[in-house]
Amino acid sequence: MRGRSDVLEPAILGLLHESPMHGYELRKRLNLVLGSFRALSYGSLYPCLKSLVDRGWIQGIESLATPHGVASKRARIVYQLTADGKEHLQQVLASSGPAAWEDENFDVRFAFFGQTDAETRLRILEGRRSRLTERLETVRQSFARTRERMDEYTLELQRHGLEQVEREVRWLDGLIDNERGVRRTRPAGTGRPVVADTPVEDDDVAPARTTEKERG
Repeated sequence: MRGRSDVLEPAILGLLHESPMHGYELRKRLNLVLGSFRALSYGSLYPCLKSLVDRGWIQGIESLATPHGVASKRARIVYQLTADGKEHLQQVLASSGPAAWEDENFDVRFAFFGQTDAETRLRILEGRRSRLTERLETVRQSFARTRERMDEYTLELQRHGLEQVEREVRWLDGLIDNERGVRRTRPAGTGRPVVADTPVEDDDVAPARTTEKERG
C-alpha cells in the first residue's frame, strides 16, 4: 500500500502545482500520468488526498461551480497546494536517488520533468539507463543459458522482453544526449534552454559572405 502512495503522492502534488482540481478531474489526469495499465480508483485516490490534507500539503475548498462553469447545488471539493506542499514538492523533484529510477516511480518523475531542474533530470536519466543496462545484461545471459530448453512461445516472450529494454535504452540515450546539449547551450541567468545544434539559415549568413567578398 505504501508503494502505491509513493507513486500517487508526487503525482497528485505535481498536478495540483499546475492548477487546482476537484477529485474527478484529478483522477482523469492521474490516469494519464500513471498510464492506462494502472487505472486509478476513487478508493485509492481519496485516502491519499486525505493523507495529504492531514499533513498540510494540500487543502480542499468547497466550490458550487462544475468544471464547465454550470451552477450546481452540490458542492465540489477543489484541491490546491499549500505553501508547505509546494516546498515538499520541490524537495521531491530535486531528489534523484535510486528510487527515482525504478519502474514504478520513473514514469511519474518523467511526467514532471518540466518542473524539474536540468541537473536532476540528467541524473535520473543516467541512473535509469544504468539500471536498464544491468537488467539487459542479466536477461541476455539468462536467455543464452536457457534458450535451448524453451518452447517457441516462451522464446518469443523472452525476445520481446529483450527488445523492449533495448528500445528504452536507445530512447534514454537520445534523451541524455539532448539534456547534455541543453545544458551546454543554456544562456547564463535564463531559465529557458536554447535548442542545440540548430542549423543556421542561409539568409542569416549571406550578408557576412557578401561583406567578405567586397573586402577582398
